[in-house]
Amino acid sequence: MAKPKLLHIFLLMSFVYVEIEANIFIDGIYCGQYNCYEVLGVTRQSTKSEISRAYRALAKKHHPDKAKSNEDRIAAEEMFKRIANAYEILRDEESRNEYNDMLDNPDQFYQHYYRYYRRRVVKVDVSIVIGVTIAIISVIQYYVAHSRYREAIFQLSCITKYRNNALELAMEQGLFDPNKKVKGKSKSDLKAEKEEVILKVLEDNLDIRGGYAKPSIIDILAIQLVILPYTLYKYAFWYARWFYKFNICKQEYGDEEKYYLIRKHLKYSQGQFDALEEHERLEFYKLELWKKDKFDVWKAKKEEEMRIKMASNNRYKQYRRYLKNHGPGRMTFED
Repeated sequence: MAKPKLLHIFLLMSFVYVEIEANIFIDGIYCGQYNCYEVLGVTRQSTKSEISRAYRALAKKHHPDKAKSNEDRIAAEEMFKRIANAYEILRDEESRNEYNDMLDNPDQFYQHYYRYYRRRVVKVDVSIVIGVTIAIISVIQYYVAHSRYREAIFQLSCITKYRNNALELAMEQGLFDPNKKVKGKSKSDLKAEKEEVILKVLEDNLDIRGGYAKPSIIDILAIQLVILPYTLYKYAFWYARWFYKFNICKQEYGDEEKYYLIRKHLKYSQGQFDALEEHERLEFYKLELWKKDKFDVWKAKKEEEMRIKMASNNRYKQYRRYLKNHGPGRMTFED
């Protein structure tokens, strides 16, 4: 007999737990501890018009402005809010169906909780979200590019060669006079002005390319998306022209096309290729690296030179001996 009693107690406790859990969640949604139909004095079979009439009558009866004392006003405001809340739930067909489902299935509190708050989440236009996201990315993109450019200028100002050239150019243009003394300015102020002049001259006269190039508003995401149709048209036109001239008509490559093929073989972006020294690009041109066979020979030669150089490097030798004795490095959970 002990086992049936224990089973009975367990089932009773489970039922009580579910009831408590359901009440906890449902108490904070819809009409809380009150029945929305009872609040308006209607039934589940009442029509929309009947619900509206009941709401207007109750709202008029319990309007806070009709209260005489302060206590009555507080009670009327609470009742008025309860009536308005019940009406908002029952006047909408979808919301009413969800409420009826809650009354029929009170144990499915998680589902009711989700449905209730899903309808009350502010719905934001997807286009606005996308637009704001693109704007934020564009601002960050420009800020990072500008910071990298300023950092490159600052690093160049620390190199004696560029620093002296900038000072000479600044003195020629009358931007800086080392012999000029200004009253009321300390040495630190004069030094700060000198640094600003150097940075300004370097910024105006140096053509930094590659990843540290001066940022252009055209390169940010927002502008790129705006001009995307033009970019696609330009690429299609370029590809059609290339195919016609060099695949069909078998014309000779011009300098622009040769440099493009060299960059393509090197797998460089336009920025990386532009960042190369002029003599490097000219060397590639003289070696005719736009021709695939010559490029493959040049690449194999460079790889062999690098292999020999690395083999003669002491640090590389130590690394190879380490790999031979210990194998490649591994990371485990014990580490």
